[in-house]
Formats: sequence, C-alpha cells, structure tokens
Amino acid sequence: MPFVTPSGAHIQLGDITSIQIEDSPPMIKSENARPNGWVYVDIENIDVAQYVTHANELIQQQLELPAGYSLTWSGQYEYMERAKAKLTYVVPLTLAIIIILLYASFRSFPQVVMIIGTLPFALIGGVWLLYLENFNFSVAVGVGFIALAGVAVEIGIIMLVYLDSKCNELKDNFSNEALKRAIIEGSEQRIRPVMMTSTSIIFGLTPVLYSEGTGAEVMSRIAAPMVGFLKYKSEFQYRN
Repeated sequence: MPFVTPSGAHIQLGDITSIQIEDSPPMIKSENARPNGWVYVDIENIDVAQYVTHANELIQQQLELPAGYSLTWSGQYEYMERAKAKLTYVVPLTLAIIIILLYASFRSFPQVVMIIGTLPFALIGGVWLLYLENFNFSVAVGVGFIALAGVAVEIGIIMLVYLDSKCNELKDNFSNEALKRAIIEGSEQRIRPVMMTSTSIIFGLTPVLYSEGTGAEVMSRIAAPMVGFLKYKSEFQYRN
C-alpha cells in the first residue's frame, strides 16, 4: 500500500509499520465516555436482588479494582431498582387517593378507617398463594397488590353500605341485641354481590395465572395476589 509522507516522498506502508493479525474483542463498547466490558449472568432458584447482594459481598472481599475502574450492575437489576424507587411513592399515592375518594363518598373518617383497616387482612390470601407458587416479590407482584387493594376497598364499601342501611332501620329501637341482629342481616345480604365479584375475577384471572408463553411470567405475578386474596376471602365467607 503506497503511503505519502508529509515531505511528499512515496513509500510503502510496510516500511514504517509492522502488520500482524491478533485476536481482539469484536467491538469496543463505551458508556458515559468510558470503555467498558460486559459480563452476562444467568441465575436460577434465586431472585435478582438477593443474587446481587451476595455477589457484591464476595466482590468486596476478593476483588480490588485498579484506579480508574468501576463495577456497575445493569439489566434486570437496574430496572428493578428504578421500579422500586417509583413504587415508594406510587403506593402511598394510591392509598391517599383511595382515602380521599372514600371520604368524599362517606363524609366520615371512622368509616374510612374501618375500610382501610381491612387492607392488611386482604394481603393474607395473596401472600399465601405467592408462597405456594414459589413466586418472589417483584414489580409485577407489587402491581398485583395495588390492584388487590382496589378490590378489597370495593368489597369493604359494599359491606359498609349494607351495614349502614340495616343500622339506620333501627332508629328508636336501638339496643345491643338489635345492633347485633342488624349486623348479621346486613352481612348476609352482601354475600351475593361479593361472591359475584370474587367469582368473576377468579374465573377471569386463573387462566392468566397458569398461562404459558410470551409475557406469561409477568402477568402471572400480577394475577397471583388477586386470585389468592379472593379465593381465601370466598372460602372464609363460605365457612362463616
């Protein structure tokens, strides 16, 4: 290959350089104006967060990075951290909106507290199903619990409306025995609408929970908390 020097002389490239073939990376990757290399990791029988935590402990104990070098976890772990940061304000915001809507409907803080107080108990069935299905907590599971909170509040509203209706019928005949009877009658009347809601959601989401194919891994985690909660609640109501 001819090469022209700054002085105008014509020489061959081989006269001024040594050419040889060597193995090298297929491409040079960079991020934030810094060259980098990627190590791809596949994990089984452990969630991403737990794996990264254990790996960081080993890296700190056994690896000393030279000056100018850094190590960063990316991929699913990075997405999970971003989603976790969003959930830290999405969940409280969701609860705040629910409380505001409930107060706008009932105009009574005690009644709002009664409905919100059912939410911790609504998690029982969802947590049990996640345990039985061996699902780790993830962003999809968090979204499922947010949807579960909406359904639990809806069922609590139905319950409270029927109880208020029966208690208002007492008027001047108020007594402990009459109040107890009114609560029982109000609870009996709300079984049908609650069972209709629970049954329709269970039959609708069970195929999603056990589906296979593209996107099924995410959708099953969203459906699991709601199916577990409604199955547990339906069985509890049936027995009582």
